[in-house]
Amino acid sequence: MTETLSAAQARRIALAAQGFTRARPKDVSSRHVHRAMERLGVLQIDSVNVFARSHYMPLFSRLGAYEPALLDRVFLSRTTHYVEYLAHEATFIPIEDWPLWQFRMDDFRRRWSGDESWMSQNARTLTWVQDELRARGPLRPVDLREDAPRERGTWWDWDDVKLALEHLWRTGDVAISGRKGFERTYALAEHVIPADVRARTIPRSDAIRELVRRAARSSGVATQSDLADYYRIRDRAAVSEAIADLSDAGELLPVRVRGWERGGRPLPAWRHRDSVLPRALGSAALLTPFDPVVWFRDRALRTFDLDYRIEIYVPAEKRRYGYYSLPVLVGDRIVARVDLKADRSTSTLQVQSAWWEPQARPEDAEPIARELALAAAWQRLEHVSVSGWGDASDAIHGALHALGGVVRRHVHAREADG
Repeated sequence: MTETLSAAQARRIALAAQGFTRARPKDVSSRHVHRAMERLGVLQIDSVNVFARSHYMPLFSRLGAYEPALLDRVFLSRTTHYVEYLAHEATFIPIEDWPLWQFRMDDFRRRWSGDESWMSQNARTLTWVQDELRARGPLRPVDLREDAPRERGTWWDWDDVKLALEHLWRTGDVAISGRKGFERTYALAEHVIPADVRARTIPRSDAIRELVRRAARSSGVATQSDLADYYRIRDRAAVSEAIADLSDAGELLPVRVRGWERGGRPLPAWRHRDSVLPRALGSAALLTPFDPVVWFRDRALRTFDLDYRIEIYVPAEKRRYGYYSLPVLVGDRIVARVDLKADRSTSTLQVQSAWWEPQARPEDAEPIARELALAAAWQRLEHVSVSGWGDASDAIHGALHALGGVVRRHVHAREADG
């Protein structure tokens, strides 16, 4: 029989799978980081730093305030357990998972292997880049720029060298060996990935089945589109086959979720056999736009009634919610979105806008305020200020004031423009 779940039950299962039922530790250690990564599977990387870079946020959402240098040690040190690859967009993945992505590396190689392809037409640049990495070890793009050949023939162009590094990374010939600041350091894969890991071979169908299994575990309950998007698997036939295999093995259980419909018909969905249904969730959390809870727009709308997209690329005068608005989770509901900016010059966390979602309740202002105060402390900011832009701004300002801290008002440019 197919189990039927309410929409609220599906939300709680999904959030439990993402680690939101666990109490935040008092002292966050590398053990907590690894455990969180086991649930997430991947940690998406993004360069926008208006508040905190995206890959620092999911750990804060789940673990609370931690020392950002801990993430750097765990993910960016030369002895790291993780490496970067396109497992969703650019993400950190466990280094032992490198062979799982050989099918994607092979797809990139086939796509660019024709006589008219960029890689064929720039073979000399690719060879030179690999020879430099082989001779000199890990290098930043700027290091290659400084020692680039001085002649400027038809083959040489600096943009081609940068593209060569990216192409070689996608095909698995090159790996990211670390970062300096936010700048990547590249090395030959053999200098980054252990030999025993590189020696493993995983057939395409086995790799996709394993990734679908992990997506199901991290999602709790999901549709086929959800499972395919988690690791951006475009081969829907392979995803369908993987779901069938995992269902036959009893690892995926068919369910029906009330409200998960298309064209008036229920959407097929599956629950991972190890998923749990908590009675309630009481935590609050700020979510990055690239958190797995909300990174797939269809799932965010279906599961949380959140019609969400970031407005970084929207002209300022046309933004509805703000440059980099963050969804706010309270319990099992996404109740608001807040646009945050860390003003380092005044040591202030600026709440540039705050908006309620339809699921909000009046009592939600207090947990949001507490989470904002915690976010300021996490980023070592001494003050919080709230603009008047957004229908949640007054309530959140009042809740922050009630906490006893110093909360200020500032005028957002959108307000000043009327």
